[in-house]
Amino acid sequence: MNKLIKWLGRLMLTLTLALVGVGIYGFSQWQKLEQMVIAEQSDPLFVVARGETTFHLINRLSPEPLSELHRRLWLRFHPELAAVRQGTYKLAPGTSLRDALMTFVNGDIYHLRVTLVEGLRLIDWQKRLAEAEYLKVELDGLTEPELAERLGVEQQKLEGLFLPETYSYTPGDSDVSILQRAYQEMQRFLDEAWEARMEGLPIASPYEALILASIIEKETGIAEERPLIASVFVNRLRLGMRLQTDPTVIYGMGELFDGNIRKRDLQTHTPYNTYMIDGLPPTPIAMPSKEAILATLQPDESDYYYFVAMGEGRHYFSRTLREHNSAVRRYILKR
Repeated sequence: MNKLIKWLGRLMLTLTLALVGVGIYGFSQWQKLEQMVIAEQSDPLFVVARGETTFHLINRLSPEPLSELHRRLWLRFHPELAAVRQGTYKLAPGTSLRDALMTFVNGDIYHLRVTLVEGLRLIDWQKRLAEAEYLKVELDGLTEPELAERLGVEQQKLEGLFLPETYSYTPGDSDVSILQRAYQEMQRFLDEAWEARMEGLPIASPYEALILASIIEKETGIAEERPLIASVFVNRLRLGMRLQTDPTVIYGMGELFDGNIRKRDLQTHTPYNTYMIDGLPPTPIAMPSKEAILATLQPDESDYYYFVAMGEGRHYFSRTLREHNSAVRRYILKR
């Protein structure tokens, strides 16, 4: 009897020690998960796929494999980590496992963005898109007609057809897909603006509105000046006067432009030299903003026919050539 009691005592002690050991080991594994830092990523962006669970994400983020039991026990203590959201996230090195999972629960998705600036040319936008992180480059090697075909655009010249804006995208999207969206946004906005245009404008089509808007965009960066600049060009077009605007000359010069316009440049005939041609140039000369388009189609009513830069981006407006020449002497020749 005494032997049995001793044997049972030893068994109970062994079981107790085993349970304590299991408890200690389990606690150590729980602590490990509590303090764990995510595995080093070759790329800071981490994608949570549709339908992926926290249970599986733990193993993806852990620097070492973890048993199913420990993952399940740990999650029992953290029910707030159960509902992760799909998306692309940016995880900084040294982020804890718990913080990473909480980022997925909160849906703090990392939005990649590229800003396409008004007043720039298509070639400038192509360079900007090529520099955007995680954006697939497909424009290299495409001619403008080939790109037009990819976009389903009738015009072979694409300048001015895309809406300047900040565009969000996800890794794997392409520069062509950004331009497709920018083209569609421009068409949508231009159609609405054209329908609401002022009556009697000397502009025959939405495309002509884009051309004039691109010139206005290049002439001033001052928002409140745009409708007044537009009124000058509208007044000139109504009278059959040439637009005589330097930005079109510069565009027509292409790579020959070295930062200065000379008298011979103003006298050199190109399709874009509005000192030599009547009416509008054949295409836009830059990407016009929404504001420039609205100014074109809703210009101020004025009796101005001339303007000259005063400095700091602002202009002096004149009704007569005599007044204009005086302003040129005051603001340009003196300077």
